[in-house]
Amino acid sequence: MTDLMDIAAVARLTGLTSRALRFYEGRGLVAPLRTASGRRLFGRDELARLHRIITLKRAGFSLSQIERLLNDRPVDLAPLLRAQIAVLDEQAQGLVQARAHLATALSRIDRGEPLDAATLCSLIRTGDIDMDQEKWKTVTDRYMSAQAEADFADAQGALPANFDQAAYGAQWADLTARIVEALPLDPASAQAGAFYDEWQALLAPFMAVATPAMTQGVTQLYDNIDEWQAEQTPPFSADVWAFIKAVGQARKAG
Repeated sequence: MTDLMDIAAVARLTGLTSRALRFYEGRGLVAPLRTASGRRLFGRDELARLHRIITLKRAGFSLSQIERLLNDRPVDLAPLLRAQIAVLDEQAQGLVQARAHLATALSRIDRGEPLDAATLCSLIRTGDIDMDQEKWKTVTDRYMSAQAEADFADAQGALPANFDQAAYGAQWADLTARIVEALPLDPASAQAGAFYDEWQALLAPFMAVATPAMTQGVTQLYDNIDEWQAEQTPPFSADVWAFIKAVGQARKAG
């Protein structure tokens, strides 16, 4: 019994809360021993497993992904690692940009210019938008024809006045995250078809205003993700794009 620790001791050792430990147990990630009175006791193997969970979570893996990894279920690590590297790259880029914004604000203060909280927030928001748009234009210029770029400019005014770009982006992020977590999938499976239907539903606002030149340009852009993803973080990985195309082809073949 000397090698066993109760949940309070494990919480102190790992930094996890007792609630988190019980949640992990409920998910089947750990399986502590139970005494006759229901007291949880963790042995060396479960402690080692908890440390692996903590390490993988720190690297950004979801609990579903961690469960598949720790339970030795077949997992294609490559797309998971690529997706997580893309997330970390974006976070690192965000830190660089944040530092640049703060340095700009500090230079204004050093010149004796007044700077309140509202002005500081405005500088940060404007800088983020300008930098992101500039990076995207560098990428899209390679794959979009002049006609496609002109059509995109015209299409901006065709979107509904109440169109919420932030909410729309959040929907895409949620869908692509769920696809990454589910891969690999048979493109002809029901789950793959459900993802494809969600994808098409989210595309509806774009398709409502898209011209053939716009559609062709976007397809060329994402067919070549591997060429530019180091310069600008794509909204989804090459694996997700390949999966969606495969499901579309399976639908046509069926």
